[in-house]
Parts: sequence; C-alpha cells; structure tokens
Amino acid sequence: MQNSSDSSTAPAAGSALGRALRSFDEARRAATAEARRALSLNELDAKALLFVAENPGARPSHVRDHLGITSAGVTTLIDRLVQRGAVRRDLDVEDRRVNHITAIVDLNSPPWSSLRAFDDAVEAAIAEMPPTDADAVAAALERLTGAGAAAR
Repeated sequence: MQNSSDSSTAPAAGSALGRALRSFDEARRAATAEARRALSLNELDAKALLFVAENPGARPSHVRDHLGITSAGVTTLIDRLVQRGAVRRDLDVEDRRVNHITAIVDLNSPPWSSLRAFDDAVEAAIAEMPPTDADAVAAALERLTGAGAAAR
C-alpha cells in the first residue's frame, strides 16, 4: 500500500513546466508594471486603454463590463484617459445620450507600445515556432488554465 504522501503520487508542484509558467507570469507582470510606471497609468486605466484600442467605438458600458467596475467608476476612468489625451469620446449620431470611446494614441509606437511590448515579443516568438508545436503548447495551456480556474 502506497503512502498518500509518497512523492510519486503527489502533484509535481515544482515541475519544470510549472516553474516556466510562473516565470512567464512574473515576467509579463513586471513588463506591464514597468510600462504603466513609465506612462503614469494605473493598472485599471491601462487595461481600459488596451480594451478600447482593441474595441474602437466601445461604449462606456462595454468598458465597465470588461473591467467589472461601477458606472461611476468607468466615467471617472474614461475622464482620466480623455484628460491624458489617450482616448476620445464621440457622441452617437443616432442617440446623443450614448458615447463611443476610441483610443487616439498609437499603441504600436513609443511610448505607448510599451504596454504591449512583452505580448508582441511573445507573438513574434510564437510565429517562429512550427505550427504543430504552437498548437500543442496552446492546447496544454488551455488545459492548464482550465484546471487552475476550476480550483478557484
């Protein structure tokens, strides 16, 4: 009978893949934090700017739902980004009660490109991988992400 604390049956908390995933996460967080510091953006403002850049013309309610904040919170956040010259508000032509938010900074050019520099470098590295390897890594990461999310 095997002891339940036997390392051969316990999950490998210190596996090379687990360490690599934690290292990736830490490197991405550090790169993002450094970019936010350089741009004088807080984490929520940076997330909102990236969302708006990927969803031009988004309504404030879409930003609110994406970030999980209140209506008052999204209004204040968008006000900050407008004052920074990072986004603009456009009135809807059919319903003047509705605003659409559009990024007006170029996230592909410095200094704003620093927000996505880490992810862009990862995408470039992925593009150099054989497609079958990239697909296998993607499948493994989806499985691992699902397992981690289920543990919450």
